[in-house]
Amino acid sequence: MEGIAQISQTADRNLLILYGSQMGTAEDMAERVGREARHRHFTCRVDSIDSYNIVNLVHEQLVIFVCATTGQGDPPDNMKNFWRFIFRRNLPHNSLCQMDYTVLGLGDSSYSKFNFIAKKLHKRLLQLGANPLQSPALGDDQHDLGPDAAVDPWLNDLWEKVLSLYPLPPGVSVISDLIMLPPKFSLCFLDKEATTLDAAQREGSADPPTEMQPYHALLVTNQRVTAQEHFQDVRLIEFDVAQSGIHLRIPLRTFRSSVHFSVWTRTARSSCGPHDPDTPAPPHLPQPCSVRHLVERYLDIRSVPRRSFFQLLSYFSPDEQEREKLQEFSSAAGQEELYTYCNRPRRTTLEVLIDFPHTTSSIPADYLLDLIPRIRPRAFSVASAMQANPKKLQILMAVVQYKTRLHEVRRGLCSSWLASISPEDGKQVPLWVKKGNLKFPSDPDTPLVMVGPGTGVAPFHSVVQERAALGKSGNILFFGCRGKNKDFYYEEEWMDLEMRGLLKLFTAFSRDQVCVIIGYLMSVIFVLVMEAFLFHRRIKSMSSIGYRRMGCICGGLISNRQAFIYIAGNAKSMPTQVTDALKSVFQSEGQMSALEAEQYMVMLEKCGRFQSETWS
Repeated sequence: MEGIAQISQTADRNLLILYGSQMGTAEDMAERVGREARHRHFTCRVDSIDSYNIVNLVHEQLVIFVCATTGQGDPPDNMKNFWRFIFRRNLPHNSLCQMDYTVLGLGDSSYSKFNFIAKKLHKRLLQLGANPLQSPALGDDQHDLGPDAAVDPWLNDLWEKVLSLYPLPPGVSVISDLIMLPPKFSLCFLDKEATTLDAAQREGSADPPTEMQPYHALLVTNQRVTAQEHFQDVRLIEFDVAQSGIHLRIPLRTFRSSVHFSVWTRTARSSCGPHDPDTPAPPHLPQPCSVRHLVERYLDIRSVPRRSFFQLLSYFSPDEQEREKLQEFSSAAGQEELYTYCNRPRRTTLEVLIDFPHTTSSIPADYLLDLIPRIRPRAFSVASAMQANPKKLQILMAVVQYKTRLHEVRRGLCSSWLASISPEDGKQVPLWVKKGNLKFPSDPDTPLVMVGPGTGVAPFHSVVQERAALGKSGNILFFGCRGKNKDFYYEEEWMDLEMRGLLKLFTAFSRDQVCVIIGYLMSVIFVLVMEAFLFHRRIKSMSSIGYRRMGCICGGLISNRQAFIYIAGNAKSMPTQVTDALKSVFQSEGQMSALEAEQYMVMLEKCGRFQSETWS
């Protein structure tokens, strides 16, 4: 390390970086861009999009948007308010004419709406008169080198253009990458002992719980619902939310839980404050807090570190061999080796620190929050309806556990912790709810066709449970798993609802039959579902050829009763297989061409009657 950089700041070289991040990748990338900007002597502010006062955007001269795409083309949680505002029709078309901007997108090309948010934001900013510096970057998780494969050359071009428009002050040059920037925060160790200031319990609060003020719910059920010999441990977990202020109704909400490991113990305390007055203090870190609290409850030392971690770590290394390896991992040329060392075996931050002992012992305390990200909340679909049980909130959770070439088994942080809790322990879990991606029709008589293999069935259990409580039928569920006696979730409940005429269930058990895959299953049995709706239904006259042809097979489903179709589950291949199967049905049974079937599917998606919620 060649010392800490001294940044020359001028009033006309301000840069705003706004990020929309769901899992922290976009936030990490925004911080990286911010560091590169400070190396070029910009006065730089990095903030989440919804934390920024959007009305001030008209006064900004230079803005970089870093945004991820979630679900099927949805904005991240910390971008949704901005997203609604920016697409208001009454915004003047020249409202952002003074702003230079660019968009850096992060997505996954295995999804149909790859980097949809970045592309759509770029177009909207153009409509509002903003001046693009260059085309959006489209980072792809599917690339062997990850998003950096697209981002690295894009950033090089960006800084050339930015410096031509906003040149460096006379006598000032770009700070070398070998020189470290000052820390974002100062960590002060206090002499006296005191209790850690944890989030207060919300007793008596009329407002629903939030991330900043969660409800501490008692865990009352923790039941394994897969056979003991089954490879996967899936838990049905229930929380007592009678006093929480949570009221769940369709459309679904998503349960989120933060991770708290242990009770407070008296030890050395620290207080954290921003080094830069423009940088807010960490909002989720109580002040003051014990060092143990900082490590156990805030810093995610079990996460797989990103490239930026190795770059910053290299600055602290007094050992030449360790420093060279860290610099290699943080370079563009070293990304393949970094993937082999870190990403493929899912090596944790703590394990990396152990591998570089000389460097680890030299880390300044002030840089801990720059180096290690905070523990992020984990999200699960709500699997219960309050109409059926208003005092309980239920999730269906797969306990994450797998092996890599490393000796220690990899375990999910939140799922392992929740699975370890016994109802007899009397432990409380901080939780809150938020809107999910699936939007269900307001009319409970609207038919629903739901495809939910494995734990993807959880949100549909909630919907069916609510509609059954209202005595509503028209619920069609496709469920697939490995074995009828191993992981058939909610079997008894589904059977009871079928007997009562409130559910039509189609199942497939891949290990119990010879050749059943979800795509083939859908192409065969989806016809049966549509025929059930077609029976004695009048086919309405339709304007387009596609509609006329589809009318002969699914007039009752699509036209008369306006059914909604939903998919939930693993994003790897199932959604594509189901979608392709649907289009095949449209072609074979509706006599559509491939193009017409594709257009028909797009139409269903645009009007909200075909939706999916998937996860990796």
